[in-house]
Amino acid sequence: MTVLELDGVTKDYGDVAALRGVSFSVRRGELVAIVGPSGSGKSTLLHVMGTLERPSGGVVRVGGSDVARLDDRALSLLRAREIGFVFQQFFLAEHATVRENVADGLLYAGVRAAERYRLADEALERVGLADRATFTPNRISGGQRQRVAIARALVGSPSIVLADEPTGNLDSATGASIMALIHELNADGSTIIMITHDAGLAGQLPRRIRVLDGRVVSDTGVTP
Repeated sequence: MTVLELDGVTKDYGDVAALRGVSFSVRRGELVAIVGPSGSGKSTLLHVMGTLERPSGGVVRVGGSDVARLDDRALSLLRAREIGFVFQQFFLAEHATVRENVADGLLYAGVRAAERYRLADEALERVGLADRATFTPNRISGGQRQRVAIARALVGSPSIVLADEPTGNLDSATGASIMALIHELNADGSTIIMITHDAGLAGQLPRRIRVLDGRVVSDTGVTP
């Protein structure tokens, strides 16, 4: 089943073309790296895939829905239910507990509070942090914070998890543990797309889409 499809996608900012006819699809259960140097269009591609920005042209489908046909309310609901985000800055609420931070990932999906917390505990179990549920973020390490962010992205069982430089703020050993967790979660069935400038990290993933100057220049997942 295809969970994400881009067909001839462009994105312009005034006279600047950030994306130039990008086309690829991702099937359920894939683990994909989108790799390229700074300025290649990775961040714009992340925003378009995550429905944070609408494309200037072409078609973006998430879970079979053409995002261009959705109004802002429907698009926000689609994003809340179908897409999980992981960023290198973590973006955790320091005053809230780990459980509350993870449960907040379901705030906009219409899930009742009791169910949010039950699912949060399950997600924390998946990332190995069940014993830190009542801690606040200032009482856990950077690697554990990223695990909390990953649990928050997974809590609603989204179709896709978009991970933007998920090891960027971590030391090499902690980064390696996060990469191992990403592989483990993918083996359990999660569809994960990782955006990175690091060719070494991208090389650890089974499929690599390389972008340059707003175009896809190679894709190891393309069938000849």
